Amino acid sequence: MEEKKFKLVGSKKTRYLLPNLLTIVGVCLGISSIKFSIDQNFNLAVIFILLAAILDALDGRIARLIKGTSDFGKELDSLTDFVSFGIAPALIIYFWELNTFGKLGWTITLLYSVCCVLRLARFNLTNINKNEVWKMNYFEGIPSPIGAILILLPLIYEISDLKQFFNPKILVPYITILVSIMLISKIPTFSFKKISVPSKLTIFILLFAVLSFVSLMFYTFETLLLFGFIYVLTIPLSAFMFLKNKNSLKDNFNDDDHEDIL
Repeated sequence: MEEKKFKLVGSKKTRYLLPNLLTIVGVCLGISSIKFSIDQNFNLAVIFILLAAILDALDGRIARLIKGTSDFGKELDSLTDFVSFGIAPALIIYFWELNTFGKLGWTITLLYSVCCVLRLARFNLTNINKNEVWKMNYFEGIPSPIGAILILLPLIYEISDLKQFFNPKILVPYITILVSIMLISKIPTFSFKKISVPSKLTIFILLFAVLSFVSLMFYTFETLLLFGFIYVLTIPLSAFMFLKNKNSLKDNFNDDDHEDIL
């Protein structure tokens, strides 16, 4: 009688393991960041959110690369995003400063988390038509990992080695409310999912990636501040590019209609 070998996952489904494993590690990082914030170790709390954001950027791309995408992975990714970028950063900022505002501080914390879960739910239901593939380069509102980094910017500024010219804590309620609104807004922001890079620029992209990695290693919080401000500056540009592409598509469509009539 032939013995059956025990298999945790079928051989045809092993390609689903890696992206889902990265997603699970991401949620562990998010939960751990909450623990560090309770312990008042905000340096590690911010670093763990950063690592969770990096894994979130990688898992989907790796899944598509190895053809390991699945409905289960999509749902798992959304749940992980809510924990790591909807709950964890809100609690970090609450334990750091918002708790001093009493009930108002907790209300702001809840506002951010609710806006984040609404943003994720809307994202899961977003469908793009085949004739509008260019829209895949844009999100509606800011993505949840970016939102997590943005509400943590005052904390990042305080724990960085930069000379402090003002008390960043006074900005916490306003930044948290503003980012919450941006999460559920329909302002188009860059996603870079379908961007094509000319071969001549590849070396510069790699150089930028290496410099960013080195900067994050040795100047973690200063680099996060810089990236955060740069991202904010790209929002008006992304809105302009979105409208330009949309109007260009409308013009082409109207031209085609005109030709058909004639």
